[in-house]
Amino acid sequence: MEELLEQIRACTVCKKHLPLGANPIVAANYFSKIIIIGQAPGRIVHTTGIPWNDKSGDNLRNWLDVDKETFYNPTIFALIPMGFCYPGTGKSGDLLPRPECAPLWHEKLLQAMPNVKLILLLGKTAQNYYLHTNTKKNLTTTVQQFESYLPKYFPLPHPSPTNNIWHAKNKWFSITVLPQLKNKIAAIIKS
Repeated sequence: MEELLEQIRACTVCKKHLPLGANPIVAANYFSKIIIIGQAPGRIVHTTGIPWNDKSGDNLRNWLDVDKETFYNPTIFALIPMGFCYPGTGKSGDLLPRPECAPLWHEKLLQAMPNVKLILLLGKTAQNYYLHTNTKKNLTTTVQQFESYLPKYFPLPHPSPTNNIWHAKNKWFSITVLPQLKNKIAAIIKS
């Protein structure tokens, strides 16, 4: 696993497409129990080198009901983005993750973690990649029907503050989905 993580962190496959250069961000361990697959690091994460070290990470830790010490324990959580480097900013926020990363590295990472009990898929890019044609008509419906993807996957919206409008329109998420997510996470951590 350490050799694989070193290879990922040294990757420069899409360097020419990255405004701030390559700085692959990933955290994983052979013993990881839960994988969080997000989009791509934002500018703050790129600068600090710490995954989910921003407002999105604060929101995510609230959703999971875990503190930073637990969240950053790689024997519990593997933090794997769809694109490992900051892709830059577009008209409506950060660009989509680079398409090279997931096909190049994800399968190798998953094979190196035999103890995984749950994979959280944050955002449409991760859901499309892992659920393929099993996604519903849109992200909202996919998240509403999260139980149909269990026990392997748990689809979620991205926890970015830019999604506040989505959360305001979808109050059911906090009432129905988050309590079940918190229970699942707590049970896996205790196992």
